[in-house]
Amino acid sequence: MTDQRIRKLLIVGGGTAGWMAAAAMARVLKNQYCEIQLIESDNIGTVGVGEATIPQIQLFNQMLGLDENEFLRKTHGTFKLGIQFVNWGHIGEKYLHAFGGVGKDMEGVSFYHYWLKMYQAGKAPDIDQYTLNCLAAEQGRFMRPVDAGNSPLSDIAYAFHFDATLYAMFLRDYATQRGVRRREGKIVDVTLNPDSGFIDSVSLDDGDTIDADLFIDCSGFRGLLIEQALNTGYEDWTHWLPCDRAVAVPCAKAGDPVPYTRSTAHKAGWQWRIPLQHRTGNGHVYSSQYISDDEATAVLLDNIDGEPLAEPKLLSFTTGKRKRFWNKNCVALGLAGGFMEPLESTSIHLVQSGIAKLMSLFPNRHFDREDIDEYNRQVNFEYDRIRDFLIAHYCITRRDDSPFWNYCRTMDIPKTLTQKIEQFKKNGRIFRTNEELFNDLSWLEVMHGQGLRPRGYHPIVDTLSPQDIAQRLEGIRQVIQRSVEYMPMHQAFIDEHCKMDA
Repeated sequence: MTDQRIRKLLIVGGGTAGWMAAAAMARVLKNQYCEIQLIESDNIGTVGVGEATIPQIQLFNQMLGLDENEFLRKTHGTFKLGIQFVNWGHIGEKYLHAFGGVGKDMEGVSFYHYWLKMYQAGKAPDIDQYTLNCLAAEQGRFMRPVDAGNSPLSDIAYAFHFDATLYAMFLRDYATQRGVRRREGKIVDVTLNPDSGFIDSVSLDDGDTIDADLFIDCSGFRGLLIEQALNTGYEDWTHWLPCDRAVAVPCAKAGDPVPYTRSTAHKAGWQWRIPLQHRTGNGHVYSSQYISDDEATAVLLDNIDGEPLAEPKLLSFTTGKRKRFWNKNCVALGLAGGFMEPLESTSIHLVQSGIAKLMSLFPNRHFDREDIDEYNRQVNFEYDRIRDFLIAHYCITRRDDSPFWNYCRTMDIPKTLTQKIEQFKKNGRIFRTNEELFNDLSWLEVMHGQGLRPRGYHPIVDTLSPQDIAQRLEGIRQVIQRSVEYMPMHQAFIDEHCKMDA
C-alpha cells in the first residue's frame, strides 16, 4: 500500500497563532512523522492584542507539558477569574462574567433557578454573592484549586493575562527546540497545482521556493494563502458586530494587578484593560461609523491608569469568518480564518480549538472531502455560537445615550440568539447546544448582568418551600464567603509562585 502520509507541513506566519500551531504540531508529530517548517518575516508586524484568555488555555498548555509558573514568569503573566463589564446594561452599572460554578445545584435543578425564585421575591442578594470567582475578583484574591473535598476551593476556574509577543517567543523556543525549522522571509508568490488547484509551493523574496503537502495559514487578516491564493471568500458580520476599528496602547501599571479583565463600554464601542506584571494593556474597540479615529484615540488615552509606554496603534478589521476554514490543502488559523473582537477573550481559544480539531481530523495526502467538510462544520458552529454570545452584549442593553447604542439595541439579530433570549425571558431556561463554548452560567451572568429579567423560573423549584430554599441559599453564601477569605491576595500569590524576572 502506498504511503500517503503528510511529509511536509508548512506554517505561513508567526505570531501567537503560528507559534501555537508549530508548538502543538511539534509536540504531537514529534518532527518524526513529517517535516515542520514555519516562515515569518521580522519586517511584518503582528497584531499582538490577544493578551487575555479563557480557562481552556490550560488544556493547551498541559498538552504541551508546560510548567505553568515558568510560562507565567516568561510572559509576565497574571491570573484571571473573569471579565468585569462596566456601563454595558446602562451607564453606571457593572457586573462580572466569572469563570466556574455558581452556587450548588439542588434536587437535579440548576442552582440559579432557586436563586431566581428568591431574587424575584426580593429575598436573595445578587448572583455574585453565590459565586466564588466574583467575590474573589472583587477583593483582589487568587489561588489555584486545592484538594479540599467538597469545598469551592477544590474547583477554582481561572485563565491568564500575558504579553502576547512574549508568549509567541516562548512557544517559538519550545517549537524550535523540538525540531521545527524557522525560515525568515517574505512570501511574494504562491503556486497552485494546475489540475487540483491545491497549493504546491510558495516563493520567497530571496528567490527560494518551498513546497509542502499541508499548509497552515497564520498570515493574519491578509489571508495570504486562504484568501489571496485560494479565493475562499469571507462572511461579513459587521451588521451584527458594528465595531470595525481598534486603537491599542500599553501604559505603566498602577498598583497591584487585579485578577480580572475589565471591559468598559463607551459611546461608540468599548475599552479593554488587561493587567500584566510589568504593565497594563489597553485598547478601544469602536465603530468608525459613529466616532473618528482621533476621537477614539482621545477617549482611550483619557481613560488609562498610567503613563502611555508607546504610541497608540491603530487597527482596522471586518468582523466575520472565512466561508471555509479548510480549503483544499490549506487550513486557516487565527486572524487568517476570521475575527471576532476580543470582548470575551476568545481569539486565542479559537486558534487552540482550530488546532485541536485539525489534529483530530489530521489528513493524509488524499485530503478526504468528508474530513474537510467535518472540520469546517465544527469550526463554523463554534464561530457562529461565539458570535451570538458577543452580539448579546450589544443588543441586551438599555443604553439610549448615543446613535451607536440605539442601533445595537434595536438591530435585527440571528434567529439562534433570538431563541436563546426569548427562552430565558419566560422561565429563565438556558440550554447549551452541542457543547457550544459558553455554557448556561456564562449566558446567565451576561443576560442578568445587563438587565434582562425572566418572568418566571423552573417550576420544579416549587417542590422546596421558600424557607428551605432560603436556608440552603444562605448556607451556600456563607461557605463561599469563608472560602474567599481563605484565599491570598493576587499579588502575593504571584510573588510566591511566578514573579517575573527583574
